[in-house]
This record gives sequence, C-alpha cells and structure tokens, in this order.
Amino acid sequence: MRSALCALGTAAALVLLPAGLARAEGPEPDRDFTIEDSRITESSGLAASRAHPGIYWTHNDQDAPLIYGVDSRTGETVATLTMKGVGTPRDMEAIAVGPDGDIYVGDIGDNLDGTWDHVWIYRFPEPKVLKDQTVSAKQYVVKYADGPRNAEALMVHPKTGRVYIASKKQSGGGLYAGPERLSASGTNVFRRIGEVPWVTDGAFSPDGGRLTLRGYFSAEEYAWKEGGTGGGSLDGEGKHVPVPFQGQAESVTYTRDGAALMFGSEGKRSRVLRVDSPGAGTPTGPSSAAPGTGTGPSGATKDPQGAPGKEDEGNAFVGFLVLAGATVLVLGAKRLFRRR
Repeated sequence: MRSALCALGTAAALVLLPAGLARAEGPEPDRDFTIEDSRITESSGLAASRAHPGIYWTHNDQDAPLIYGVDSRTGETVATLTMKGVGTPRDMEAIAVGPDGDIYVGDIGDNLDGTWDHVWIYRFPEPKVLKDQTVSAKQYVVKYADGPRNAEALMVHPKTGRVYIASKKQSGGGLYAGPERLSASGTNVFRRIGEVPWVTDGAFSPDGGRLTLRGYFSAEEYAWKEGGTGGGSLDGEGKHVPVPFQGQAESVTYTRDGAALMFGSEGKRSRVLRVDSPGAGTPTGPSSAAPGTGTGPSGATKDPQGAPGKEDEGNAFVGFLVLAGATVLVLGAKRLFRRR
C-alpha cells in the first residue's frame, strides 16, 4: 500500500509541477511594464540590452549624464550608470546598443532648429554586471552636412555598426548617415540619405533587415537595404505598425529577439507597451493588433472588451490538469483503502 501511495503522490506531483513552475518564474520579460523609478520622469529613449535579457536602457530628457537599466519583469531600476568623460548633456533624446556591445546615447535634441552648430554622441561598453556604477564614455562631435537640425532618433545598425540619425521637422525630416566609423578626435559629418516623416525615435531590428520610425501618433516599419554611399537606405514603403496611443510618445526599440517592438513615453510611471513587429514573420509573443491593446504585467493578453487571450487559455488548461491529477489521487486512495 505504501508503494502504491508513493506512486500516486509522484503522479500528482508531475501533474502539479507546471503550475508550480509558472508561479516560481513570475512575470515574463519583454511584455508591457510600468517604469517605477520616480527619478525617470522624461524617458526619451529606449534600448533593449544585448547582454541582459529583459533589461531596457533609458534616460531622461535632461542635463544629467545618467542612464537607467529597467527590468521589464518588475519595472524596477536595477542599474544606474553615471557617464564620466563627457561634458554636461544638453538634450539627450535617444539610446541604442551596437553590435560591438557598446551603448550609444544621442545628445542630439535642438528644439530651436539651429541654435547649436554641433551635437554629441556618447558611447561606452554595456556593463557586464547590473549595479549602480560609473562608466567611462567617449564623446563624439556631430555636424550635419546641410546645417543644424533638431533630432530625437539615433539608430545603430546591428551588423555594420554605422550610426544613423533621423531629424525631426513638422513638414518631414531627413535620414542621416554617419561615417563608417565615428572619430573621437574630429568632427563626424552626417549626410542626408533619405526623407522620413515626423520622427521622435527609431530602431533597427536585431537582424538589421528592418528599421522602425515612430512619431507621436503613428509608426512605420521599413525594409532596410544595405549598400550605397550612405551604407544603406529604406527599401520601399513602410508597413504600418498599430502603435498604442501614448501621451508624450517618445521612444521605440525592438525586443532582443526581434519579434516585437516596445513603445515608451515620457511622464511619471510611464508605460512601455509591446506590439508585434509586422515584418517578424510568425510572432513569438502575444498580438497587439489594436491601438492601446498590449499585454498586462503578468503577460496575459486581452482584447479591448476584456476577453481572455491565449495566456489565459493556457492557465485554464493547466488548471484542468491540476484538477484531473487531484481527482486521480483521491480515487486511487479510496480504492486502496477499500482493499485493506
């Protein structure tokens, strides 16, 4: 009888295991989250970490050389980086991670369209350990071949490492390509290689084949073609991305696997919302087909009417297995006691 009860207990444990594991793992990374840090009130850039899955780098639109690493599972800041070796930032607007593992920060804003004849890019290696620390950064001087611009989007191609900037103008901006390699000793001239709409941020997909540009109310994902004097260009018309409505819509980045886009905004406790990438093939995450539709903190998806999504269906199935296992255990125990 003792051996039979042990067998039944083992069977029940195997049935109950998935639910237990789900509780232990907690929220999934790369889903909707709220930035909880009270210091982050003007999140103007967003970049998925290459070294630390589920971590997103951001910064304020202000004159402090601080970069924050936020965990998408909790919304909490897990690292505050203080850049040294750079001057006082004027208007940091964008952030990206390059193929070399370095973080690039674009101090490229100029709301008066021509007040500054140059802007800056800062660059430092992404930390291997997530903790509060000071990082040594290089500072690059940037000028545009056709005169000063206001810009909020800086993108680093994940294969070539070339840096691009998209300028912001009400009538439409320009896409600018930097030199093949940035120089810390001279001026880096960025040259116009294409026309773009009003842009507040942009990001390359991890495979380098797509470029998404966002504004306050819309976003487009373009195919990217390598080659040419500027190192690449937009290839054809963009695909509309159903960007969620956000108050001060400022930032965008791809998830580390390239399956989805993460859209951020300014403000206290601002939300970062996930939307599947139109060009990613078969999505690996929940669909966000309608503006404002995303995933909740637990990773469950719901339609605008609140109907349960696939995550909820999966939880219901696990619940069914647990119930079935418990039933088997009870019935088996009853039969064993009858035989005594």
